[in-house]
Amino acid sequence: MSARQLSRAGSGFALRLNLMRTCRLVAFVVAASVLRAVPARADGFISPFIGYNFGGDSGNCVSLTNCEEKRNNYGVSVGATGGLFGAELDFGYAPDFFGKTATGDNAVLTVMTNLMVVIPAGPVRPYGIVGLGLIRPHAQLNSSLTDVTQNTLGYDIGGGINIFILHSLGLRGDIRHMHTLQDITLGFFQNQPLDFWRASGGVTFRF
Repeated sequence: MSARQLSRAGSGFALRLNLMRTCRLVAFVVAASVLRAVPARADGFISPFIGYNFGGDSGNCVSLTNCEEKRNNYGVSVGATGGLFGAELDFGYAPDFFGKTATGDNAVLTVMTNLMVVIPAGPVRPYGIVGLGLIRPHAQLNSSLTDVTQNTLGYDIGGGINIFILHSLGLRGDIRHMHTLQDITLGFFQNQPLDFWRASGGVTFRF
């Protein structure tokens, strides 16, 4: 390898390292700001969910209702709410996001820190969310090719509703839009942001 190639490789590594540090700093600042918005006396919650992606780069589903092949995603949201505001940490995983292959695999992992605005209307509680976090697409077209993974900063925005049938147990429906703030390159997915919607349903345990 020539000196010029070594210099370029070193510059690329330094750029990726600085980008990862920036993502971590932004996520920390957002998390700290969100936590400050939650009152000291708040209800904690955990919401496991399952759903599917649609729109944007989800080629299998053009829209929420026009969907030929639902590719499941699943995950869990944990957080706390008090009065009108709350905080949420949302983990989501979408296997085969770009389609199923016989010899390879692909997926998208999301880890988002969100501010919640809640309408405390008794047992029926609509909410909205907005936040920042990690969107991590991964792809390996076949077993002989290199596994490609890219960590990117992204945002999500959306909302949903919790219907509590008991004080500590409710049903949840949720729709949110996710978008990377950087371009993604995964071989077949070239130099463009990743953009999609997620619809999900689940249960909410309140404590």
